[in-house]
Amino acid sequence: MRKNIKKLICLACILSLCGIMGVKYFSNPQEPVTLETVSASLEDQGAPSEEQKNANLKLNVKAAVLIDADTGKVLFQQDAHKELPPASVTKVMTMLLALEAVEDGKVKLSDKVTVSERAASMGGSQMYMEIGEVHTLEEMLEGIAIVSANDACVAVSEYIAGSEEVFVEKMNQRAKELGMRDTHFVNTNGLPVAEHYTSAYDIGLMSRLLLKHQHTQKWFNTWQTTIKVGLPGKEKDFGLTNTNKLIKQYPGANGIKTGFTQDAGFCLSASATKEDTTLIAVVLGAQTSKIRFEEVSKLLNYGFANYSSVTLADKGQKIKKVTLDKGEPYTINAVAKEKATAFVKKGEEKTAKFKASIDKNIKLPLKKGAKVGTLNVYCGKEKVGSCELVSDRKVEKVSFVTYYIRKIKNLF
Repeated sequence: MRKNIKKLICLACILSLCGIMGVKYFSNPQEPVTLETVSASLEDQGAPSEEQKNANLKLNVKAAVLIDADTGKVLFQQDAHKELPPASVTKVMTMLLALEAVEDGKVKLSDKVTVSERAASMGGSQMYMEIGEVHTLEEMLEGIAIVSANDACVAVSEYIAGSEEVFVEKMNQRAKELGMRDTHFVNTNGLPVAEHYTSAYDIGLMSRLLLKHQHTQKWFNTWQTTIKVGLPGKEKDFGLTNTNKLIKQYPGANGIKTGFTQDAGFCLSASATKEDTTLIAVVLGAQTSKIRFEEVSKLLNYGFANYSSVTLADKGQKIKKVTLDKGEPYTINAVAKEKATAFVKKGEEKTAKFKASIDKNIKLPLKKGAKVGTLNVYCGKEKVGSCELVSDRKVEKVSFVTYYIRKIKNLF
């Protein structure tokens, strides 16, 4: 008799618990979890401080900027928002849009691109391709990156957007999305034309994104190569020599794009890496090619001497295990969506930390790569940026019965 009473009491308790859990199953959000460690901002930092303006550097150019490639932090500026013609540095945006189209699956690097009459008529630096000539998209982009090919720019833009005019509209739209407030493009290659301008700061913004595409590293770091040009039966080797002499002159140099016209002067968006630190230096309006390389070198030397970047989490690195009571699987890993770094003055590396919080209400089902939390980044007490934590796997929502069973098991 006593055993039966105990069983009835247990059953009543379980039923009561199930009733409570039934409500919670449909309404109870995921509880927040907080983790302290170290990270860095992956967002642009905006206007430079007085300290950055007064870095005891006076460059012999019309405009310049120095930024950290990982965080976008501005380290130095000189008339960085002045609207100026960028010459072939324009091609940073042309390459960026092309590679974003590849990333989005709209085109492939192996796609065949035919040279139109308009593309073949471009002057200035080019690959001297003929009307009707066919190359892969990758070959075209290689020509743009290494030898600054104007004809390839037009051919690529026509292939991706249907016409150069439509592609230019996309360039301006992307510039607006990136916060490039000092920019207006009229063509894809930077040949002289009215109302075509940008700024050193805006070039830094788009250069950061271009560097994230791994394909560019092979092209930017190739000093010399050859490519077959000409119509079928008339092909010949055409030598490509990189216009960016910095990759031969400056240790760690790995990009990005040179430019020159009489109106623009000598321009350069350059990048270099030492240990975990990658910097981007932009100069516009130098009087000679020698001066642009010298002034960019000064900027890079200043940056590497005074700042350092510490990699704290690689892209995809596990940061926190998260339990999802209503999920199958039961647990996921919150991983860093992007490489997380701390960028600080030398000697202050230990001041950088982040607070990682898991979202309070994670909705199920959950896709792999979906946001599940945030890393808020601090240097000392100052918040300097944030980046996302995402799920490392797909999660389905379990049945009502499975949820009950899990809860009951947790009681014993």
